[in-house]
Amino acid sequence: MTIEEAFDKRATTERYLAQVYSFLPNDYEAKESTTPRSDEAYYSWIAWAPYLGHNDGSWNPSTNLYHTWSYNYKGIHQASIFIENVDNCLELSQEERQHAKAEARFIRAYLYFMMVQQYGPVYIWGDKIPDLNIKNEEIDRHSLDFCFDFINSELEKAAKDLPLKIQDPAWYGRATKGAALATRARMLLYAARPLFNGCDLYKGMKNYYGDFLFPQVPDPSKWTKAAQAAKDVIDLGIYKLYENSEETDPFQKGIKSYMGIYFEKWNDELIFAKWESNGWLWNVRCNPPLVVKHGYGGYAPSMKLVDTYPMEKSGRFPITNYQTDGAPIIDPLSGYSDEGFIDSYVHPIDKFTIKAHKSCVGRDARFYASVLFNGMYWINTFQGKKLVTFHTGGTSTYNNKSGDFCKVGYLWRRMTDPRNDMDNNKWGSFSWPYIRLAEVYLNYAEACNEKPTRDEASALEYINKIRNRSGLNDIEEAYPEVIGNQSLLRELIRKERMVEMAFENLRYYDIRTWMIADKESNGPRYGRNLLATNYEDSWERTDQICLPLVFQPKHYLFPIHQSQLDEMKNITQNYGW
Repeated sequence: MTIEEAFDKRATTERYLAQVYSFLPNDYEAKESTTPRSDEAYYSWIAWAPYLGHNDGSWNPSTNLYHTWSYNYKGIHQASIFIENVDNCLELSQEERQHAKAEARFIRAYLYFMMVQQYGPVYIWGDKIPDLNIKNEEIDRHSLDFCFDFINSELEKAAKDLPLKIQDPAWYGRATKGAALATRARMLLYAARPLFNGCDLYKGMKNYYGDFLFPQVPDPSKWTKAAQAAKDVIDLGIYKLYENSEETDPFQKGIKSYMGIYFEKWNDELIFAKWESNGWLWNVRCNPPLVVKHGYGGYAPSMKLVDTYPMEKSGRFPITNYQTDGAPIIDPLSGYSDEGFIDSYVHPIDKFTIKAHKSCVGRDARFYASVLFNGMYWINTFQGKKLVTFHTGGTSTYNNKSGDFCKVGYLWRRMTDPRNDMDNNKWGSFSWPYIRLAEVYLNYAEACNEKPTRDEASALEYINKIRNRSGLNDIEEAYPEVIGNQSLLRELIRKERMVEMAFENLRYYDIRTWMIADKESNGPRYGRNLLATNYEDSWERTDQICLPLVFQPKHYLFPIHQSQLDEMKNITQNYGW
């Protein structure tokens, strides 16, 4: 089919746009997700898993895994073709053509942004269709500011023409004004953070054209732009944090509100999302092996993420740091204990009475909505009451013959709906958010805390909206010392973000753009001692099971792949590669 034929009819034009959408990431899949490459998770498999070479530092410019450069440029190319030709389809109304063109423009900008967060500066084609007559040796990356300015402009243009809401339920999931503005807000936040705002690591790097590739000095005004961009989304007034309307108990309401973000289809918190109609791919990897019929036991939160969830009553984050042997340094005001058990603890969601380790008692609502911990019963009783223990010889034993088993002492349950009988292949469905309102609130809080005319009141207001939804107290009640303390509020916003946005593919880029990955994503990883042959001893901490993370300064950005270096002789490689 020729281009002319593709854009002659409504049906073929709409199929072409659907193809452009297909380049958006399936980032809930391990092969595309950043989650197993971050410090928030530990995926169990130690062979044939793409994240292994990334986490051990052995990757290089010739490593193919996770390189999206060529694929994203294909998507960008297809979007540009659509933008150039959609007006030829006269079976679409002028308004339909305008919306469709804006959708393609949004996706093109989104793909460019994905590349920039991964590689730093890239080559910007603009509205041009790639020209085979351009000499490869004359191609190099544009400056980072040029890239951000282009993406910003494209998202503004798209937002101008996109609808505020999708009216036809059959088209839910398509781009809207809010999707474009929220992507812009995230992009401007990243542009303000240290990695992309005058850090020393990339100073002096010039491209083939003689331009500095990265900003040479920090520009604090970028935080002001980031704050305003997030506020632009908030001020649309059409999104709200999802809250369960049936529960009256504040703690239960907090749990079910957090769970409902995923399980309540197209709820008003979702700004840009995908509806995953078959939950098998995700849930089978979260389910405990041997306990349930179909369970691989591979998707687990890291010990660090589990440690980060606040305490319900005090509202404080329990662990302030770690000793050199991995032992937690506990905030004595938090109310947390990492030793001992409570024999008759009633799990707040599943209502089973269990012998619970004290570390799992009295935690934030999001902890119970997210974490399946050692010693629980399975989350429903469709096939009877099933105890889940991960120690050697337990019901979901460490080192079972299949090779599929939990290695941390916890599994991830947040996207697993207890209403589904998965033993009978009822896997359910869930929303996968690319961007949701809670992130925008946290983006706004962070930018308000950092901008030159610091707005502490707004930063506190919007972090508290997130906390209050989960039943927690205000952050200044939990930490009175935060008032007037920018660095402490920065730390607390980052912890709140780690918890609220867990497993949503933000943490990997957060710790890089904050430039703390050398500390947070480097060194031994700890879990519970599942080598133990009894339940009680399996709650000791150990680094003898989980593989360490390796991070070097060059890992802040991906290398330009060797295939691109071979093709474009003068393209500038990233630092350290």
